[in-house]
Amino acid sequence: MTDLLNSPEDMAFRKEIRDFVAAELDPDTRAKVVRGAPLVRDDFMMWHRSLYQKGWAAPGWPKEHGGPGWSARQRLIADEELFRLHTPPLPGFGFKMIGPILMRFGSTAQQQRFLPRILSGEDWWCQGFSETGAGSDLAALRTRAERTKGGWLISGSKTWTTYAQYANWIFCLVRTDPDVKKQEGISMMLVDMSAPGLTRRGIRLMDGTEEVNEIFLDQVFVPDDMVVGEINMGWTYAKALLEHERLGIGGIGRSKHLLERAREMARAAGCEAEPEIADALAEFEIDIMAIEATTLRLMAAAEAGVRIGAETSLLKIRGTETQQGLTELMLDIAGPSALPARDSGATEEPFENVAFQFMNWRKLSIYGGSNEIQRSILASQVLGL
Repeated sequence: MTDLLNSPEDMAFRKEIRDFVAAELDPDTRAKVVRGAPLVRDDFMMWHRSLYQKGWAAPGWPKEHGGPGWSARQRLIADEELFRLHTPPLPGFGFKMIGPILMRFGSTAQQQRFLPRILSGEDWWCQGFSETGAGSDLAALRTRAERTKGGWLISGSKTWTTYAQYANWIFCLVRTDPDVKKQEGISMMLVDMSAPGLTRRGIRLMDGTEEVNEIFLDQVFVPDDMVVGEINMGWTYAKALLEHERLGIGGIGRSKHLLERAREMARAAGCEAEPEIADALAEFEIDIMAIEATTLRLMAAAEAGVRIGAETSLLKIRGTETQQGLTELMLDIAGPSALPARDSGATEEPFENVAFQFMNWRKLSIYGGSNEIQRSILASQVLGL
């Protein structure tokens, strides 16, 4: 496809990424990513250590906090190349969520304590936002925190908590004032996963894996210095976190990889020249170029200190629906070859793992704020409806 990131400097940076991956990525780990086998903590951490030693563990972080200080273009190139080369996608709860929030709203002590440990991998974070009855309507959350000497006691539960089985810290939204408008009585707190009263239960998915979890909090003590920013300002911090997340959910690297794979599948199936397939591939290429141009513009604005707000909702909608559409096209191309279970060895490349990706990536339009909610945000904040 036509690439917006193809200047001589861009190509030199691509080569640097490719050479690094060729030298550092374990072949067995790469093979697991290719065939869609479940990844375990050791797979993630082995790749994390390589990136950390290179100084690339947190692509979006500034140099003063240990990041590489990459430009928006470099971050998109790295994302694209790492997907294309089948590296393990590192969970972003530390790098992309709580890390940037602590840089912006956290205390100096919180920054000094947690940011280096996120970079090194000593701390693995998970996100305590969603609850039963408070998913898309996040402000309806009922987990509460009550004042006690020296801190707070949290009681309630969280659900769909990804990779909580590996995490030693969780950042939670909790209700600290039940007597005000629901968005105004929420705070953000940092909770040690080993704290007394906190328990985890894995949620077994239909493919037998346990990627997500339930978290139960029974009078869990959180000291005052583990409150992020000000009490009852958690909704503001959550919106900032989700805006930052949505900027990356557009998934340029993932989308380009999917398009490349769809073309490879069409060639293997002998249908690349069929008008319906050729038209679909061309339309997706145009969509990805538009999303990439928009992402570059918004990332550059964010780097310049401009608050980007509701525009990330548009990016989230278009990016996730493009990725879902590509997995649907891949499923159509693969036909019966998509039926064997992932990691079964019954399907050869390029048709491996197609059905799993199609089903698993239905979640893209839900997490980070459902696309229906994003359309409501655009209607309200952009169109004034």
